Amino acid sequence: QRRPEIRPSPTTMPVAQAGGQPVAADTASSRRNRRRNKKSSNASANAAAPVVAVPAPVPPTPMQRLFDTSREVFAGSAPGFVPPPDAVARLAAILNGLKLQDVGIDTSMTCFKRSEPRGPPAVTYLHFYDCPKFSVSSPPTHISCALIIFHVKKCTVSERFVCSVQFGIFCLPKHAIIPLHNHPGMTVFSKMLFGSMHLKSYDWARSISEAGTTALTTSDGARLAKINTNNVVDASADTIVLYPENGGNLHCFTALTPCAVLDVMGPPYSSAAGRDCAYYSETPFSNTAGVADVRYSWLKEIPNTFRMKGVTMPRDFVV
Repeated sequence: QRRPEIRPSPTTMPVAQAGGQPVAADTASSRRNRRRNKKSSNASANAAAPVVAVPAPVPPTPMQRLFDTSREVFAGSAPGFVPPPDAVARLAAILNGLKLQDVGIDTSMTCFKRSEPRGPPAVTYLHFYDCPKFSVSSPPTHISCALIIFHVKKCTVSERFVCSVQFGIFCLPKHAIIPLHNHPGMTVFSKMLFGSMHLKSYDWARSISEAGTTALTTSDGARLAKINTNNVVDASADTIVLYPENGGNLHCFTALTPCAVLDVMGPPYSSAAGRDCAYYSETPFSNTAGVADVRYSWLKEIPNTFRMKGVTMPRDFVV
């Protein structure tokens, strides 16, 4: 008797086992189940893997914030440049928050102690950074060339058109004096870090009628200036900002205690561009009626005899 023929189903392939009897291979359904089980197994393994924590970004140091903000505020500046009010407020806020430890100095440093037995105590300038806009300038002439002042970075050609700022710290022992001097075409931010000093500042007079005089200059070259500030300032004071034409562009410091003041200025002095630092003598002013008016003085440029010690400080910021 003839046996009926067994045909494999469309999803079944006969596989011969030992003994010659055919058995069904994997069905499509079985293959799908295995794929699902494999995905589930992989997902479980991934879930069990340890999660690697990404470290939080390190906040910039106060000096890095000062450098970055100063460069932004003075980017592209030229003589006579005045930063917009919001930029002034932003930079002043950073300066207001600076502490001695932020800038790497302390009150026990020798620059705050009198070292010369005779003459006025020496002022020390701690130089952090400058990057002049138009050329790589030499140190200001009021800093002795015999000292160790040098530039911490020289600009590339492209940088000279975007970066125009300098900052450093003036360190004054008690009774030290920085004589009356100007800041031609410059905006300057000054912040007392510790101690106290007497600050006297002027702006050039602009009105003959207001001053009660017939001229704003004299035959011997003196020029009339009006007092802007004549006060004692200390570390509790907010940042002082002077501008090219106002705010006390000409000023002098007299240390009442050992003290330090940080200056951010732009664009920096440039003797090559005819914008070197000038110093002045003061003469009392009287109006046309012969009455002394202490709001004004005659200022006359004098030869520079002032010298400071200079020290280049290590940079705690990335340029």
